[in-house]
Amino acid sequence: MIRLTLRTAAAVTAGLTLIAGTAPALAQTPQTAPATTPQATASAAQEAFMQARGETYHRAPDAEQDPAEMAATAKLNGMIAAHNAAADEQEAAEAAAYAEAEARYRAEAAAAATRQANYEADLKTAAAARAEYERARAQWEATIRACEATGRRDCRATAPN
Repeated sequence: MIRLTLRTAAAVTAGLTLIAGTAPALAQTPQTAPATTPQATASAAQEAFMQARGETYHRAPDAEQDPAEMAATAKLNGMIAAHNAAADEQEAAEAAAYAEAEARYRAEAAAAATRQANYEADLKTAAAARAEYERARAQWEATIRACEATGRRDCRATAPN
């Protein structure tokens, strides 16, 4: 059994009502020729959407506009444009700083990888030298034991450091 909250049920009902209400309107063929400019097409689509929602908006001609309100609107639009420009500049600066930090990180990671590879190579070289020393030491000790087995006393006079 599916349980819906009251809010979910209301949203589903509203969506279905909207779809059902606009389906006949969308199914009808338009009586006028379609708009040819992208702006007119977007405007018509927006107007159709608003009418489907039961809203309409018509801009009053400039002669009917309040000059004080138009000036206030222009001032606010200017402030918003300046704010957006400042935000774009800040975003560009942050993107540049990020790119610089990423390049620095990649350089440091490459240097660390180089140091690690050098360390591992040095470690292998040291292990090989140690193995060679131990082989030479074992051979020398075998030679000393063979010498001492003969009864000589000066066998260790040539001992390595």
